[in-house]
Amino acid sequence: MHSADPLWVTVFLTIHIAAGATAFLMAPVALATAKGGKTHRRWGMVYLWSMGVVAATAIPMAFFFPVRFLALVAVFSFYFAFSAYRVLRLKELARGGSASPIDWIAGLITFSTSAVLAWLSWFRPHTIEVLPVVGVIFGLIGMRGAAVQLLSFVKKPTEKMFWWYSHLGNMIGSYIAAWSAFSVVTLTRVVGNHWWVWLWPVMVGVPSIALTTAYYKRKFAPRVKRSAVA
Repeated sequence: MHSADPLWVTVFLTIHIAAGATAFLMAPVALATAKGGKTHRRWGMVYLWSMGVVAATAIPMAFFFPVRFLALVAVFSFYFAFSAYRVLRLKELARGGSASPIDWIAGLITFSTSAVLAWLSWFRPHTIEVLPVVGVIFGLIGMRGAAVQLLSFVKKPTEKMFWWYSHLGNMIGSYIAAWSAFSVVTLTRVVGNHWWVWLWPVMVGVPSIALTTAYYKRKFAPRVKRSAVA
């Protein structure tokens, strides 16, 4: 923040920092509380709306400074949180239900912007201020996240608890993206512009999603009753 910045930038940055701090604090609280309980839902919604404010303020500021990479990341970081919330309303997909237009629109926008991120990162990295390999990885992550959701609208899930795995994985994915943006903005000023500064949240978070999902799949797996011994 500089004194020469326009007033709107100062206001947006202040709101952005406050919303980001709220999101960072609320995500662990929501994860630690009983799933499905009133406290979990309350703080989960606070996190969702905080991420919405973070994305809404990041996009115009990213074009002002400019750091266009963060604008594109802001889209799919919010989408992960949004789709994690929406999947709770889409439990009927496993029984032939349909997604709403808002789900299709959000997924298509996220897939498109993530594809643009991957393409620009590889062919024109100077236009979005990013290391090529980093931008491609983030673009592919965003494309995959959106594609998985969109495909579930067409090829309906067969697992009864699909919504649980999607909700958990996408919420953690959103948190990973938030940490990535925070790391780029802060740590690069201290340790320099290294690839690991951009990607360490992904390297920590993706295995965490895989392990947590595997844990709950074992927990929800039908228990086979042992036959009585004659």
